[in-house]
Amino acid sequence: MMMFLLACGGSKTAKVEEEAPDDSAATENDTIVVDTQEELIADEPVPMAVDELFDDFIFNFAANQKMQKERIQFPLRKNFNGHVDSMTVRQWRMDYFFMKQGYYTLLFNSQQEMEVVKDTSLNEAIVEKIFLDDDCVEQYCFGRIRGRWMLREIRKHSLSANANGSFLTFYKHFVSDSTFQLKSLASQIEFVGPDPDDDFAQMEGVILPEYWDVFAPELPSGLLYNIVYGKEREESDTKIFVLRGIANGLEMEVTFSKKSGQWKLTKLIT
Repeated sequence: MMMFLLACGGSKTAKVEEEAPDDSAATENDTIVVDTQEELIADEPVPMAVDELFDDFIFNFAANQKMQKERIQFPLRKNFNGHVDSMTVRQWRMDYFFMKQGYYTLLFNSQQEMEVVKDTSLNEAIVEKIFLDDDCVEQYCFGRIRGRWMLREIRKHSLSANANGSFLTFYKHFVSDSTFQLKSLASQIEFVGPDPDDDFAQMEGVILPEYWDVFAPELPSGLLYNIVYGKEREESDTKIFVLRGIANGLEMEVTFSKKSGQWKLTKLIT
């Protein structure tokens, strides 16, 4: 364990926070980066393969204003807590989704489920904006129409009504209360991370709860994103929380398991 601490003690995941207010320098810098990304993508023709994988599509959709409007089925249906309305093309405002923050998050029920990201036969997908502070979720529902991905509907419902509601309620508490976080650790946490002595190798071990502060990543709070590939699945007793950087190679997996009705953090991969 002492070797573990010496090897990994300084390698925490960079803190991820919500965007600063619009008048801040941080937001201005973010906007410049996003505008530059949009210009680069807009200058290039949309590749023919953009509709094969949903991930390829959504990154183009979130960065290219012209493409975004072309790929929305107007008038766009809105169902907010059972109140149905619609939005015209004139009312739509460019939505960059997770592009400004430079990373996105995903929730899976198993390692096998993670393979669905590569499935080119999917005909539906949902991008979720999860507002933890407001206890609500907005779902952007996409479907293939004549082979092209299109945004067809926006839904909004409470956090508790979401398919991941139990876990999200727990996660909100987990990231905001350090005492609760310590109580929500398994007795031994599996750890997989880069070997500081070998750029091409990983090391594996176990973290005990008393050493958690040394290894604990600073997880995002406030606003999360999730992509549901295919049909929504019922919540299971395992949840893999994935954080992926858009352009910086950042990748992290945190696995939680529900035991005796309580969620526990059981594995960390950095």
